Amino acid sequence: MTTGEVTARAPAGTPAPGSDYARLSRQVRLAGLMDRRTGNYAWRITITLLLLAAGWAAFLLIGDSWWQLAVAGYLAIMFTQLGFLGHDAGHRQICTSRRLSYLLGIMLGNLGIGLSFGWWVSKHNRHHANPNTEDADPDIMMSALAMTSSQASASRGAAAMMYRCQAYLFFPMLLGEAFSVHVASLRAVASRGRRTGRQQAAEVILLGLHIAGYLAVVFYVLSPLRAIVFIVVQQGLFGVYLGASFAPNHKGMPILRAEDEQDFLRRQVLTSRNVRGGWFTDLALGGLNYQIEHHLFPSMPRPSLRRSQPLISAFCRDQGLPYCQASLTGSYAQALRYLNAVGKQAVAPSG
Repeated sequence: MTTGEVTARAPAGTPAPGSDYARLSRQVRLAGLMDRRTGNYAWRITITLLLLAAGWAAFLLIGDSWWQLAVAGYLAIMFTQLGFLGHDAGHRQICTSRRLSYLLGIMLGNLGIGLSFGWWVSKHNRHHANPNTEDADPDIMMSALAMTSSQASASRGAAAMMYRCQAYLFFPMLLGEAFSVHVASLRAVASRGRRTGRQQAAEVILLGLHIAGYLAVVFYVLSPLRAIVFIVVQQGLFGVYLGASFAPNHKGMPILRAEDEQDFLRRQVLTSRNVRGGWFTDLALGGLNYQIEHHLFPSMPRPSLRRSQPLISAFCRDQGLPYCQASLTGSYAQALRYLNAVGKQAVAPSG
């Protein structure tokens, strides 16, 4: 892709006009749930940027003090909230213009939090097209965690030992998630891939400005030791918040084989889990708590996800489809139980 648009495609192409998904889509569109909420996003982006600026202003005012660790925690929250907006821009939830969505994405991602928007779009595209699908979904094709029985049973040595403990290591491992994202972003911008020359230059420049500006401000205000601790804490908490926001969505849900032929509707619903909660959960998880609705209609604006839930859950019930919901703690428990069950299939090191 060259414009930064994230879409979810049915494996066999566009659903047929008379398919279950087509009927649901018509109902959703007639209810106005796909209409853009530009005003809502305008104030949402403005408030988020003001709060981010307030955090950096506090950083400058406090100066060289260990109290900056509190600012580090606050900025970790704001970085994640900025990431949620970048996610929405990538799905063209904010506006229909591909160009404007891409510009928003690289400003929020590359410049705002040091994440390559183009790299994330490519990765997220594959996930949406093939959620929880072996050898197709990059979110389950990782070396740090064993997401399938075959991966666990084939492991040996240190990897097997890690997999057997992965349920206990999951949240501590998220401390390194932000650093991993930054490294992947740098690798991505180092190779052009499918981006045009202008897009490549924009991504490199904005990512470079973020890294240079972030390090310059931190090391200018803080002593070297405090600066390093600040970066470790801020980026570590950023990674935990980011990873913990995405963890409830699919972990512990069915894993599909590559040859699975289920249609788009069932593929998306069966592999996704919603998180129950009110307005605070919506805010804290950036709308990702409506994962079923989001996967069925990726470009649906975040403010419409809650409104769409009764319609979509009723449709799933009429179709005999399980509509999975859990509390936040319940979703983590399900994910960790799954990781533990899979991890135990790793070959224990011989004495």
